Amino acid sequence: MDLKAPMPAASPIRDATEATFMADVVEASVEVPVIVDFWAPWCGPCKTLTPALEKAVTEAKGKVRLVKVDVDQNQRLAAQMRVQSIPAVFAFVGGQPVDGFMGAQSPAQIKAFVDRLIEMSGGNAGLEEAIAAAEEMLAEGAATDAAQTFAAVLQEDETNLAAIGGLARSHLALGEIEQAKGVLELTPKGKESDPAIAAARAQIELAEATAGATGETAELEARLAADPSDLQARYDLALARIGAGDSVGAIDDLLELFRRDREWNEGAAKAQLFKLFDSLGPKSEAVQKGRRRLSSMIFA
Repeated sequence: MDLKAPMPAASPIRDATEATFMADVVEASVEVPVIVDFWAPWCGPCKTLTPALEKAVTEAKGKVRLVKVDVDQNQRLAAQMRVQSIPAVFAFVGGQPVDGFMGAQSPAQIKAFVDRLIEMSGGNAGLEEAIAAAEEMLAEGAATDAAQTFAAVLQEDETNLAAIGGLARSHLALGEIEQAKGVLELTPKGKESDPAIAAARAQIELAEATAGATGETAELEARLAADPSDLQARYDLALARIGAGDSVGAIDDLLELFRRDREWNEGAAKAQLFKLFDSLGPKSEAVQKGRRRLSSMIFA
C-alpha cells in the first residue's frame, strides 16, 4: 500500500502537512474525533499499523477521521508534537489532544481506541438524538419527515437497527407496505429478532392482515351480541379494531377468543396476539397487561 497516496477531499482519511494541520486536525476535531498517525516510508511497523487504522476509521462510517503525517516531510510538526519514535498516534477531540499510543497495536486494540473516541465525542449520542426526534415525528403523524431523518441516520450507520425499524414503520405509515418490506431487508444477518426489527415486521404483517378491514366495528359487535360464540366475528372484530388503531380493544377481543377456544383456526388468536405485542413493543402498558392475562390463561 502506498502510504503517501492522496485521498479524495470527502474521505475520512487524508494526508496533512504543517500548513494544513490546523484545519485538518485541530479545527476538524471540533466536529468529529481526528486520529493523527505519524509515520515514515522506512518505518516497518507503520506498514502494518496505518492500514489497520484506515480500516477501523472506514468502518466507523464518518464518526472519526484519520490524518496521516509523514515525519520526514514534516519534521517541525513532529517536533512540536514531541514525536520521538514512530509509529506515533494522537487523538484530538474538541480541538485538544485527548489520547494516543506509540508502536504497533492489534486490530482489537485499535477498534477499542476508535470506539473510545466516538463515545468521548458523543458520536453515538448524536444518532440516538436523531432517532428520538424521528420517533417523535412519526408519533405526531409527520411520517415523511420521520422517514427522511431515519434515512439520514442510516447514511451515517447503515446497520443501525433502530433506524432500519423506524424507516420501515415510516413507510408503513405512508401506506407504502412494499417499501417497508424492502427496508427490513437491510437488517444485518442474525439481527432479525431485535425488538426494533421485530416491531416493524409485526406492524407490516398486521397491516397486511387488516388490509381488507374497514375499521367499522358496529356490524361485527352486533353479530357478537347476537351470538357470543361466533369466533370468526370476534377475530374479524379484533382485526377491525387494529385497523382503527384500537390496540387495547383488539387485545381484549383476541384474549377472549383464546379463552373460548385456544386452538381455533390453528391458534390464530395467540399468533395474532404475539404479532400485536411485538408491534407495540415491550414497554407498552397494554402489552404488559395483555401478556400477564395470556399467561394466566395458558397456565391456569
